Amino acid sequence: MNIGIIAHDSKKELMVQFCIAYCGVLNRHSICTTSSMGKLISEATGLHIETALSDVDRGEDQIASRIAYNEIDLLLFFRDTISPIMNNETDANLLRLCDIHNIPVATNIATGEVLIHGLERGDLDWRNIVKSS
Repeated sequence: MNIGIIAHDSKKELMVQFCIAYCGVLNRHSICTTSSMGKLISEATGLHIETALSDVDRGEDQIASRIAYNEIDLLLFFRDTISPIMNNETDANLLRLCDIHNIPVATNIATGEVLIHGLERGDLDWRNIVKSS
């Protein structure tokens, strides 16, 4: 499975800790994230990470494009919903694309854990059928 990972600045450390905790599951899948997030995750876990552009260079838009082309099977997007600056069109577009293309998405650690455990059990294997049709 191809997993997209994005985190707002205030959630980056939480995402790194999440990836450390679930490194055993994540290492069996392909991970795509922004270059800044990828560097943090890679340094903390040793996971191989495919990186898009940095956050400031619109790396999220590259991940959104991969979602639109059905190249992402799961999105972990830890958001800061308190900061008004963080709630922007890019975020809304990512979530909209996940809805359109039936991509499971976690916007917080609780849902992230549910999806990771489901991924580990094979509950998301239906994505392979969707992608081949």
